Amino acid sequence: MNVDLNELTGRAGEWMKGAGPQSDIVISSRIRLARNIAEFPFIRRCTATDRGAIDKAVRDRLAEVPQLTNLAYLRVDELSDVDRHFLAERQLISRELVEAEGARSVAIDQNERLSLMINEEDHLRIQVMKSGFDLVAAWDQINEVDDLLESKLTYAFHEKLGYLTACPTNVGTGMRVSVMLHLPALVITQQIEKVFRSLQKINLAVRGLYGEGSQAMGDFYQISNQITLGRSELELRDQVHDVVPMIIDYERRARDFLLKQNQQDLHDKISRAYGILRTAQTISSEETMHLLSSVRMGVNLGLIDDLVIADINKLFVDTQPAHLQKLRGGPLDTAGRNSERALYLRRYLSQKEKDGADQN
Repeated sequence: MNVDLNELTGRAGEWMKGAGPQSDIVISSRIRLARNIAEFPFIRRCTATDRGAIDKAVRDRLAEVPQLTNLAYLRVDELSDVDRHFLAERQLISRELVEAEGARSVAIDQNERLSLMINEEDHLRIQVMKSGFDLVAAWDQINEVDDLLESKLTYAFHEKLGYLTACPTNVGTGMRVSVMLHLPALVITQQIEKVFRSLQKINLAVRGLYGEGSQAMGDFYQISNQITLGRSELELRDQVHDVVPMIIDYERRARDFLLKQNQQDLHDKISRAYGILRTAQTISSEETMHLLSSVRMGVNLGLIDDLVIADINKLFVDTQPAHLQKLRGGPLDTAGRNSERALYLRRYLSQKEKDGADQN
């Protein structure tokens, strides 16, 4: 199936919907499986011919699985730099796939819940993402997809070690379970580092918005497992699944504390952030993320009533560099992006304010 990337700019991807369980705090739940095809060397030892053959093998096998024939298949190496970053901003491909060399592809479903990355660090990276806190559904879907693919491809597997991967830390299940959370109140109350230390003690990693190596922006954090060897897939899923409700509870308590003890200051902080977003003439991506974080919390706390969570999630993505350029229809330098971002925010928020007034 073919896909027009320009059409994606007009619709919300899975993690932007804000419709899943606990979506006021949990942005998305994601499970990723790393797999390699037994007949080929690991990516780092692959020739250009090998990479092309791997890409063709996966594409051919997908065509043999009726449940997966509706996936859109994109040759990432044939896309423009803006289009590659566009897919990464939507969490459909990794930064590693953006920056890799040679034949590489991604297959995605129309709801942007499933993506298959070919020739990233491993031959195949299967990813399922759900809105809100929904790891059980994510596991059920990715387990089914993995079984379907394994019926057509011979994975590199060792009887004692499990699935073999390019990075030793992924050997075993090859599974990474992650949940993206929005934790502004824990940041404001300076409790976030305490939470991080507790997670590290139980071998859970804390990363930024775009995963490993990325910085936390807009008070977004990804919580994920670090160990894949010696544990079953369900044990890894449940390790993350069982700790996330505690983090949600900490964030809710911190928000309640701010409302009870510092409501005027909190309301002022949120109102100032909203005001800047509605009136700025130029604004950076980093400042936008920071201000939208405050506004998102304000929406959840009932302090802003003309926006919903889906609006804020959409703005988080649409104001990223590649999305701005896709919406604008052409390349923009840094200064141009900052001006276009401010214009987009003013227009979007003005329209939402007008819609709210009309309804009243």
